[in-house]
Amino acid sequence: MKRLIVITLILLAATVTITVVYFKNLSSPGVRTSQVMGTIPDNAVAVFEFNNEKGFYDIFKGSQLLSNVTGREKLADLDTLRKLLLASPSLDQFFNGQNIFISIHPSNSNDINLLITTTATADFKNDAFTQFSKQLNQGLTINTIRNTIGIEYDVLIKAINKHFYIIEKEDNIFAGSFSKELIDQSILYRENKNRNAFIPLPEQQNSNSLANLYINYEQLSPLFDQIFKNQNTDIFKSFKLLPGLAALSLNYKNDALMFNGFTVIQHNHPASYLNLFASQQPVANHLKDIFPATTAYSLNFAVSDPHQFSADLAQWHIKAGLSNEKDQLLSKIKAETGLFIKPEFEHLLGNEFAVVTTRYQEKFAIISVKDGSKLLPVMMNISTMTNDNIGQFNYSKLPFYLLGDAFSIFRKPYFMILDNYLILATTPSELISYTDTYINRKFISKIEQYNQFDDLLAERSNVAFFINFKNSQPILKRDLRDHFYDTFENSAQGWKSFYGAAYQFTASDKNFYTNFCMRLNNIDTAAITKSN
Repeated sequence: MKRLIVITLILLAATVTITVVYFKNLSSPGVRTSQVMGTIPDNAVAVFEFNNEKGFYDIFKGSQLLSNVTGREKLADLDTLRKLLLASPSLDQFFNGQNIFISIHPSNSNDINLLITTTATADFKNDAFTQFSKQLNQGLTINTIRNTIGIEYDVLIKAINKHFYIIEKEDNIFAGSFSKELIDQSILYRENKNRNAFIPLPEQQNSNSLANLYINYEQLSPLFDQIFKNQNTDIFKSFKLLPGLAALSLNYKNDALMFNGFTVIQHNHPASYLNLFASQQPVANHLKDIFPATTAYSLNFAVSDPHQFSADLAQWHIKAGLSNEKDQLLSKIKAETGLFIKPEFEHLLGNEFAVVTTRYQEKFAIISVKDGSKLLPVMMNISTMTNDNIGQFNYSKLPFYLLGDAFSIFRKPYFMILDNYLILATTPSELISYTDTYINRKFISKIEQYNQFDDLLAERSNVAFFINFKNSQPILKRDLRDHFYDTFENSAQGWKSFYGAAYQFTASDKNFYTNFCMRLNNIDTAAITKSN
């Protein structure tokens, strides 16, 4: 009996020891995600988090994914910095295994600024950088500068002839940047305890993730203002207006960047158009199957309950102060046509509606309806027909009031009905163009590379943005600031190396489960064989 008790105690002690070690590894004191992210200036658009350990770098060694996102030169600069500084024999002991946070910040220059924030281990010595600077090192030199919060280190990296600035904030948290403007901003920044700039993942989920991506949608607008000279661009417009924060984890694939997680809506902020879809149920996406092969980018919406969506949209118009203008328009239509257009349209509205822009800068609204033959007389009643198939709305802004903000570009559109689809466009020629696409099945869904990309996406969603980089190039040339377009067009590695990107929202408990995917172009094996 005594022997049994002793064995039991030994097994219990071993179990406790293993459990303590396991959970200690899961909740490494070096992670401290919330504390570290609280020191990042809140104008950050996004934060990419990963662990500074050999396994992470080995996974991406030779991969084009990160270099195509950041640009080859910028990634090479960061890698040179890591090897000469963090991975040096003197400093590696303090920074190895710590999580690194690379945040993206808009600036007044022709470049997007990056801030690198990390922690050192508890045994970090205050003079470690000073002692390191005294060592014979031909790769870099370090000058120490006193500032308002302590010491700033000016690191000259000789191999790339660039300065990198480092400050210590508190509790062994360090921030560094190639931008003096951004490091000065970081020095002055004080966390606002009443405002969440980001929502970190739970510590256990964080520890089990290869890398994480955090997004503050409300900070997208300043970044887009810096990148685009056309401030009215509708690329990603609805997402820029969303009061929400995303926390996404990386799912590694050798030819695609895939993140998934949650977008949490800030319900104490004014609601955006996308808020309306959070109360719906996920819907299988089929409308994308009839998008033109020339699609540059698209925004697809799906609702499980069209009547509830219309009711929520009406409340959104009231809160936005638009109800009087809307009521006047609907009353005018009733007086002139005898038609209650809103309930008639809601009764026939299907589960999906989308706005599609082609490489030729055509814009279509494609709206699924329950019965096109029943909708046609309704549309004819409020329009002037130019022929048997095409008519123009007699009333301005009606699509906006029937379907919401994303359809505001169709102020007084032309329309046609193809089977059970209502098609809107700003000119008759665009409708004729889409008729050719529809009849001859010239759909993007007929293209193999698109289907390979689409296979990576969720089948059900409520909001889905898609961009094809090749088809978008003429639009980006028009809308991007010259410096950014030149980088896009002329870089050997960059965003044009990707086939496309997609961002999906799927309603979940009044928030959104979120998928983000970017897939590289297919490799031209024939061209490689020929060159060899």
